[in-house]
Amino acid sequence: MLLDPESVIHAPGPWTHRDVSANGARFHLVEAGTGPLIMLLHGFPTFWWTWRHQLRSLADAGYRVVAMDLRGYGGSDHTPHGYDPTTLASDVAGVIRSLGEPSAVIVGQGWGGLVAWSMAVLEPDVVDGIVPVSMPHPRRLRRAIMRDAIQRRRALYAIGFQWPFLPERSLQKDDCARIGRILDDWSGNPEWPDADTSLAYRSAFSLWPTAHCAVEYHRWAVRSMLRTDGIRYARRMETPIDIPVLHLHGERDSSILLRSAEGSGEWVSGPYEFCVVDGVGHFPQEESPERFDALLQKWLLQLREA
Repeated sequence: MLLDPESVIHAPGPWTHRDVSANGARFHLVEAGTGPLIMLLHGFPTFWWTWRHQLRSLADAGYRVVAMDLRGYGGSDHTPHGYDPTTLASDVAGVIRSLGEPSAVIVGQGWGGLVAWSMAVLEPDVVDGIVPVSMPHPRRLRRAIMRDAIQRRRALYAIGFQWPFLPERSLQKDDCARIGRILDDWSGNPEWPDADTSLAYRSAFSLWPTAHCAVEYHRWAVRSMLRTDGIRYARRMETPIDIPVLHLHGERDSSILLRSAEGSGEWVSGPYEFCVVDGVGHFPQEESPERFDALLQKWLLQLREA
């Protein structure tokens, strides 16, 4: 039996829940600590809670840490459209300004990582550095899907999301059982997720229309490849990124292959570091938070002292 999604989305802890308005929508945020701002962006099929470990550790390390629910997820507005990287980048930039901060380090996993890459090009004035996790540079990902048959097969679920109505029903069927299977399949750590973690994500995903909004991200990604908006975005992302980048990828990621992430530095002209997190899959921040935090905090300290 699922939990009340609102109780999961507003889980208590050593953090503060708040809502802010930005870019024409309302966003649910969870905040902890004081100091330089770090924005944490989740991916599919999670929500802000995927950063619960980092909210504690980064706040203890002297940072102001904000984990937000992306548009269409958790406690944020579930708008009828706006699930393209350009709008999502503007969302996060607007949230940073709403928080009264001039800029932030952007840490994003999965789809949140794609937003981080996008912000470095589309919203550079509010970005001090980016940490894409489990997500290649968009141009590298496009190339991998086109040229690598195995990576193309791993991305077939997104093709299945192009049908109307059916993907949403599939994701919500049997108390969102498919969400639990996705977490299991994409994890590289046999001990993650445990039953309670899976239940939390399934429960949050059951809040309608989260399933529809999550699918819309993938619909844009596929359908835009031959549309002017997608072609325009791809061309913009050819712009060299001149801010510091720490690129983290799980050794056992079965969703986005390690070899698909390698080579993303081709589009970075600034300081670029690519680190493989051993023994984990698509969710390194949860599968091995200690190793993840060690890599992240070492890089943040270097950035702070530069």
